[in-house]
Amino acid sequence: MFYHVKDLQYNAKPSEPDPVYAKKLQEILGGQFGEISVMMQYLFQGWNCRADNKYRDMILDIGTEEIAHVEMIATMIAQLVDKAPAHDQEEAAQHPAVEAVLGGMNPQHAIVNGLGAQPNDSSGYPWTARYTISSGNLLADFRANLNAESQGRLQVCRLYEMTTDPGVRDMLSFLIARDTMHQNQWMAAIEELEETQGAIVPSTFNQEYEKQEVSYSFMNFSEGEDSRTGRWANGATYDGQASFEYVQNPQPMGQKPDLPPAPNYIHGTAPEAMRKQQGLGKMEPASSQDQIH
Repeated sequence: MFYHVKDLQYNAKPSEPDPVYAKKLQEILGGQFGEISVMMQYLFQGWNCRADNKYRDMILDIGTEEIAHVEMIATMIAQLVDKAPAHDQEEAAQHPAVEAVLGGMNPQHAIVNGLGAQPNDSSGYPWTARYTISSGNLLADFRANLNAESQGRLQVCRLYEMTTDPGVRDMLSFLIARDTMHQNQWMAAIEELEETQGAIVPSTFNQEYEKQEVSYSFMNFSEGEDSRTGRWANGATYDGQASFEYVQNPQPMGQKPDLPPAPNYIHGTAPEAMRKQQGLGKMEPASSQDQIH
């Protein structure tokens, strides 16, 4: 069960309107790594959780917090477009500053949303559930969550640098701090799961069924050997099962592909041998009388 508290989790009040910045702020609301994405990702992971209740409880705690972040950013966007100039073209032409503002703002904030936020990114593309991951494997999901929080914090930090509004920066500083916590949270949960589940996902698959001679080989498929010095090419593997092997010149291990012709009803391009067998021969160019001028 959910219920709504009228107070925001943290202040979301700009010092002055800025409809151009409101358009930028849409990215951390409805973009791939925005608050709607992590909100839906965490909630569905929690609702679908079949593991220990402590994980379900933790996931739903953070998922519910992300609802609050969606509300904060939506509220901020609504205030940034509040009192946005709506002068006609003639007046805008007389005021270059107004024209510049109108030229950079998202017109849908006024036309479609009535001076409100929308579940879209900064380019106007609608949010999609395809941004979310809920696989049922907590280690795989928590690694995806860590990536989402890393990308999200990166974008909020960039937006912080794009404004000098103290009210906007105050809200963003709160979101940046929460993303710091959330990254640490997922790293702690990942470490805990790796101790019991192992480092490789899924841990339940019998490794005897994989091609083990290439399980720990780093293959150099580019010019140069700079990659040889990385941790991924030297020393013990992170699952503790072997040592990394560096393969300088990986050789093909498969067959040369030779696909048979498609059946006639596909109407593909027949090989030359088949064309001769069917008496098709080569196509003759159209005569000058048949050509269309």
